[in-house]
Amino acid sequence: MPIIKSAKKRVKLSAKANTRNSRTRKNLREAIKAFNKAIESGKPAQVNKTQITAYSAIDTAAKKAVVHKNKAARFKARLAAQAKAAGVKPAKAVSPEPKAKSQKPATKKPTAKKSPSKKTSAKKPTS
Repeated sequence: MPIIKSAKKRVKLSAKANTRNSRTRKNLREAIKAFNKAIESGKPAQVNKTQITAYSAIDTAAKKAVVHKNKAARFKARLAAQAKAAGVKPAKAVSPEPKAKSQKPATKKPTAKKSPSKKTSAKKPTS
């Protein structure tokens, strides 16, 4: 057990990070296993749904640095290749709904040019 205060704190922080990372890793593995089961079942709708879920889990793990970004890209490429080999069309990425434009017409206010302000230098009087 550490004696120094900062070392004690690092033990606590690393324990928290370990549980957080293991949860992310577990979600990643479960998503990939679900995808593999869907591939075996042969249902295209289920494959697409699990593929999107797996992509999300992979991206989350890469963002949290649980897996390296290149490894995440490799995972995603393998999933895509497996789906293609199973004869499933590629899953479309889920994009957020575009924001509705406001009803008011956009009017631009004329921008007045500011004249450059002159700075006065504060010199100390010499004696």
